[in-house]
Amino acid sequence: MTGSGSDVVYVKDLEKRFGRFVAVDKISFSVKKGEVFGFLGPNGAGKSTTIRMLCGIITPTSGYGRVAGHDIFSEAEGIKHSIGYMSQKFSLYEDLTPFENIRFYLGVYEVPPEQWKDRIEWVLDMTRLHDVRDRITRELPPGWRQRLALGCALLHRPEILFLDEPTSGVDPITRRHFWEFIDHLAGEGVTVFVTTHYMDEARNCERIVMINEGKIVVTGSPSKIVGEVFPDTPEADLNDVFIELMSGRDS
Repeated sequence: MTGSGSDVVYVKDLEKRFGRFVAVDKISFSVKKGEVFGFLGPNGAGKSTTIRMLCGIITPTSGYGRVAGHDIFSEAEGIKHSIGYMSQKFSLYEDLTPFENIRFYLGVYEVPPEQWKDRIEWVLDMTRLHDVRDRITRELPPGWRQRLALGCALLHRPEILFLDEPTSGVDPITRRHFWEFIDHLAGEGVTVFVTTHYMDEARNCERIVMINEGKIVVTGSPSKIVGEVFPDTPEADLNDVFIELMSGRDS
């Protein structure tokens, strides 16, 4: 019941209830090391609730799951030290500078102090924020703040990076650079678990799961899913699939 040896995320019959409301309804899937994995669905489908369970933020109601070798019911702290998490809402301290945010999260992630100088330089280089390292974060454009949030999520060199709608509200150029960096991370063996409402972004994922009303609707590579849902429509794309499967009609 633990999945294959190459699975860094594995869940079986995972469920989360809030009173009578079933937010996540017995879903099962796995993610392999170094994979860019997309988790798609409309607002309220259960995406963020699932991510919060996988990140050890909330406890599932029932089912089974492991993330980076840690049980999601009993080893939440182990999970938190093995992953990076970037929420859809900007979660850094806007009254601090980028440098101060980076230094703060180095302490949160318990990175050894002797590594701080190198990690700070690495993140500032990676995010291209050297020139604004001492500006107040709230003064930065949204795309720059997103780059800072991504950098802070990577400070402890996590095995898995969870990105919850990371490019929401940023311009197309920033989105493209963001995905170029995600591909680079995956090439270095980092597993990237991402939610997005942009279907052009979802095409960058090796596999995707679509979820609606707490249930998994379809899973597979983007091209495989398009072919299965629209076998006789060669011009169809993921936007068409999303509309078809999330519209509430029986498929």
